[in-house]
Order: sequence, then structure tokens, then C-alpha cells
Amino acid sequence: MTERFSSRDAPHDPGDHRNRLPIQKHLVDLMKTALRFIAIFLLLVSCSKQPPHRYTFYYWKTRLALNNAENIALQKATVPYLYTRFFDVDKINGKFQPVGVIAKDKSFITGKKIIPTVFITNRTFLNITAQETKFLAESIYALIRKKASEYQLKTGSEIQIDCDWTAGIRDDYFKFLNELRTVSEKSVTCTLRLHQVKDKKLMGIPPVDKVYLMCYSTSSPLENSDRNSILDVNTLKNYLSNIDDYPSKNIAVALPIYSWGIVTNHLGKHRLINALSTKDLDSPSLKKISGTEAEVLEDGFYFGHYLNKGFRIKVEEISDEQLQDVVHFLEKKIKPFDIIYYQLDRKFVTGQRFDF
Repeated sequence: MTERFSSRDAPHDPGDHRNRLPIQKHLVDLMKTALRFIAIFLLLVSCSKQPPHRYTFYYWKTRLALNNAENIALQKATVPYLYTRFFDVDKINGKFQPVGVIAKDKSFITGKKIIPTVFITNRTFLNITAQETKFLAESIYALIRKKASEYQLKTGSEIQIDCDWTAGIRDDYFKFLNELRTVSEKSVTCTLRLHQVKDKKLMGIPPVDKVYLMCYSTSSPLENSDRNSILDVNTLKNYLSNIDDYPSKNIAVALPIYSWGIVTNHLGKHRLINALSTKDLDSPSLKKISGTEAEVLEDGFYFGHYLNKGFRIKVEEISDEQLQDVVHFLEKKIKPFDIIYYQLDRKFVTGQRFDF
């Protein structure tokens, strides 16, 4: 039975130290218990703090070359792979054609294994036959092997396919993925866009070993919108609200570190200038409108493009806070994941945090 103390039970003789011993012992026990709880709480807090996610990069340039900043960033990456675009595939005049096939500079030296990545247009799969599907898979794998051998690239056991597939080409695209696995005897993976997660019943689940969730391009940069078209976190959360129900559980996360400028002319039409930052707007030939926008003051060449007076430039870039927000959101939804940053470029990796 628990001992209780009240004013009736308290000893009346303050000089009787023997009657005060039980109270002192009880207080000591309470302090020991409190210290145990504090120790357990501190242990739980320290254990619950997630270590940074493993990470690496996409490399999406036609000419393989690494400058010093890119080399340093790649050496620090904690995933032993570099996801490297080898070429695109399109259907031109009814024939499958490789586009933008890589070339290699002598400066491209890395200890990372190369994961060949191939972008395929949707129209490549329109009205494709079973025979053509097999031919396409064989041709893509043959060109990957040729380039890897020609440039002495140490490739991994994976081939990644990037395709913004729709419901109309879904079945033929999935057949191609299966055929590529058979032909190559490699692990075949693919990218996964936000709308393909939200509309998974319509878009289907790709038959691959792993999917790479593209957490960017949340809207078109050519729309008239105040939202950041590279990454609007609220839009992303809406698309991925049920990603914890996605059947494929082997998921890596692709995060953006790139930036660009959206140029708007007098007619309201837009075009992009890649790799612009807000620092580029600090020019005497530009009038700052806000922290991210400026107006061209005189006709001339700006960032390699001819722009007229009155044109506006809006810069979109990604903050550490946005990246952290996305990572925290996904940590509650999917199992531990690696991060692949898009993309490895001196302008994007210099001064950038990767310890998310």
C-alpha cells in the first residue's frame, strides 16, 4: 500500500530526527527516479536525430568534364555512384534516333561508378510494335556499352531510364523496361514524377527495381505564376500526400539545386536562361524590381542572350530551407532514402549544403 503523508501524519516534534528519515529517503528516491527519466529522455532525443542522408549527383551535360569545384563536391558525396546522362532517344521520321550522345574530356576522372542514364521521349513509344520494343532495348544497351568502353567508364550494375510516361504509352513503356532488363541482365530503374505518384492507378507502377522520385518541376516556368516553378513545397506536398501508399518501396529522392532566369518580353512571352542566380541581377544595366526580379535598362547581350530594353528577368533558385522542408516531409512518409542532387555543376555546388 502506498505511503501517504499529510498534516495529520507529520511529526509534531521538530527535534525528532528519527521521524524525518522516511521523508528524506522518499525525496532521495524521487530524485533518483527523476534523474533516470532525464537520462532516458536525453538518450531518446540523441537517438531520434537523423544522420544526414547519403547523397550523390546527376551529371547532365553532353561533354563529360569536371572542374575543381565539381571534383571536390563529387569526392565528398557519400553514395559511390554518379548518375550520368549518356544520350536521349527520340523518334525522328519514324526511326529511333540517339540525340546528344556524350563525349568525354580528359578532365573527367572520378572514382565513382557511373550509372548510365537515358532520357526517352514519349513519342518514341507511340504505336511501337513488340519487335520494335526489343530492337529499341537492344540498341540502347549496345550504345551504352559502346560509350562506356570507348571512354573507359567504370559502370555499375544499373541502368536508369528517364521518361515522363503517360497513361497512353504506359503499357508499351513498361514492356520496354522489362525487355531492357532481359537484354542487359542489369538492374533497371527509372525516374518517377510527381503526377505519376498522385495518379498511380492511371499511370501504373513501373516494373523496375527502384524508382527515383523527382522532387522538382512542380509547375511550368512558362506560366504566369508567382510560384517557384522549380520547387513549390506546398504543391509537392499535395502531390505526394499519399506516397506512403505507393507500392514500390525502394525509393531514392532527386532534389534540385539548379537555378534559372525566366525572361518575359513585351508580349508576355517567356524563355529561360539557365544557371542564373539573384547575384547576377546586381548589374548597372538592370533595374532591380525585387530581390528576385529586374528590368533590362538598355538593349544588349545579357548572360549570352540578346535582350531588349524593358524585358524582365525573374530568377528562381532553391533555398536550404526548401530542401530541408521536403526532406523532413518525406522522412515521415517513406523509409530511409538516398538523395541525388540535380545537378553537378560548379555554379550549383559552390557554397551549397548537402547535409540534409
